[in-house]
Amino acid sequence: MKLKRIIQIIAVIIHNSYIPALLKGGLYQGFLKKGCTPILNCWGCPLAWYSCPMGGLQHFIALRLIPYYIIGLFGTVGMIVGRMSCGWICPFGFFQDLLYKIRSAKMKLPRWCSYFKYAMLVGAAIMLPYFIGEPWFCKLCPDGNLIAGIPLVLSDKTSDLKALVGWHFYMKAAILVAVILFSISIKRFFCRTLCPVGAIYSIFNRFSLLKLQIDKEKCIECESCRMVCPMDVPIYQSSNHIDCIRCLDCVKVCPTKAIKYEVR
Repeated sequence: MKLKRIIQIIAVIIHNSYIPALLKGGLYQGFLKKGCTPILNCWGCPLAWYSCPMGGLQHFIALRLIPYYIIGLFGTVGMIVGRMSCGWICPFGFFQDLLYKIRSAKMKLPRWCSYFKYAMLVGAAIMLPYFIGEPWFCKLCPDGNLIAGIPLVLSDKTSDLKALVGWHFYMKAAILVAVILFSISIKRFFCRTLCPVGAIYSIFNRFSLLKLQIDKEKCIECESCRMVCPMDVPIYQSSNHIDCIRCLDCVKVCPTKAIKYEVR
């Protein structure tokens, strides 16, 4: 688990460490921005080095073009590790892990809520951009507001951006606040219910080269795996669950060593 935390911190630094933005403002728009990171990380973040694949997907769909590069990125990562990138290198996922550590009343999320993310993917990230020509998921994304919208408005020295602040900014801020509050009480609330990137990768969990295997003869169904799982997945019931982010915490805590991972 300590290794995972170290990698998550390194991933945050790799994705968002454009220090000149802190000194002179603006965004990094160099060569690296032409490439996408495999996880959700807003293009508009002043510290971001790379583009967001979900923003890129909507951009091409809005232009009525086939996003070959984005499809290839999702397909390659998904076929190799499934949803593992969500568990190890996603800054917003790491942020939710930290939020859940705050002492509070904890709640279980009904299993059917996990399917909301597919509606978000199809509706806000595909259908609306295609028919309206605007990246609607980006207009709602709490990660975008946390690392891009709010920092840009607060750092605006000319007041040009502050003058544009209106109902949409406050709506997006309200979504962010709601996600933060839910994430304090529910494990990775956004990842499980609303993230379209997670929805795409979850499709590959059954087919990825990296898989989890459960030895039914050793498993005593003690739920140790579920207790440490950042997605609250009963992995002993479904090793290819759509919400499994391959963090491997369950492998380490299983008292009978019934859970193993393998690369096919």
